[in-house]
Amino acid sequence: MSFSDMFPQWIVGKEEVNKPLRRMAQRCGETAEILREFSASFFAMRRVPLLPWTAVEEELQMSGSSGLISDLLAQTCLHPLCRKCPPSVRYRRLFLSELIKRQEAAGGEPLDELYDALAEVLGAEESSEAFRSYRLPCGAYVSLLENAALISGGTTGLVTWAAALYLAEWALDRPQLFAGRSVLELGSGVGMSGISICRGCGPRRFVFSDCHPAVLQKLRENVRLNGLGADSLPAAGVIRLDWTTTTEEELRAVGADVVIAADVVFDPALTGSLAQLLSGLLRRRSAEDPPLVLICSTVRNPQTYGGFKLQLEGAGLRHEVMSGPAPRLFPYDRTTPIELLRVFR
Repeated sequence: MSFSDMFPQWIVGKEEVNKPLRRMAQRCGETAEILREFSASFFAMRRVPLLPWTAVEEELQMSGSSGLISDLLAQTCLHPLCRKCPPSVRYRRLFLSELIKRQEAAGGEPLDELYDALAEVLGAEESSEAFRSYRLPCGAYVSLLENAALISGGTTGLVTWAAALYLAEWALDRPQLFAGRSVLELGSGVGMSGISICRGCGPRRFVFSDCHPAVLQKLRENVRLNGLGADSLPAAGVIRLDWTTTTEEELRAVGADVVIAADVVFDPALTGSLAQLLSGLLRRRSAEDPPLVLICSTVRNPQTYGGFKLQLEGAGLRHEVMSGPAPRLFPYDRTTPIELLRVFR
């Protein structure tokens, strides 16, 4: 006869004692997940209405305590990263106002630290620039200084676009494609894809490139901000590269094993130059050792995107769509289709 057969009431009693402990552990795990999601969304400046407020309300109603609000503040507006690389004043104001509204609706007691944080941001001066920070799988953040306007100074390159985030997710899930290799990024913009690859994929060398002066200045700032440079590991540099004038000698000097680009297929006037540039990059290496060329695009205008594919064919290049989903690491709008192409001869 087993122990449980001899003392069934003891086993049942032990199970009853353990149930509250399991429920407590489950709730702690759920609270930790709420905090992680809020923190990642806050620093990436995800639209305030899209944050998981329902989970916060449910937790407040269940606990009847303001501890969750204090924890949310500690992981957002009072986090050290917010002092170093703050989201925009407007965003922080909207976030804190919504947090106060939810707390008051749940009947929570007022928190001085919450109203102090709102008072501080109400008195802050608006800026044309702000930081977005994206948490990597390792827990570190990629922080990027961006312009508040989508188009400023005659360029769209001063903000992060969805295809750059998708390409970063895809690459971080496949670090072996970049590890120990020399990578060239075309149209780097503010640097999201490239910095993520440098921080999470272990390339030997990374060359960021763009041609707009304001974009290059912002790109250099962001590369330095994230601890990259000529003396870092990997070695990273920023160059001016104009698709319409660059020569094959200049491309050979870069010596890229991998070439990437994100959200660069939006201007029909430039797709032909891009196709010719890719042809030159693929022609400079032997057929046995071609560079890996990856072009990631948000398909906003099917006609423009289809025209780019025709330009590739006209340049003697082929392409295939890279299958396999990217893990959802970063918060961004996923409603518009994004396609990742491998381009080859």
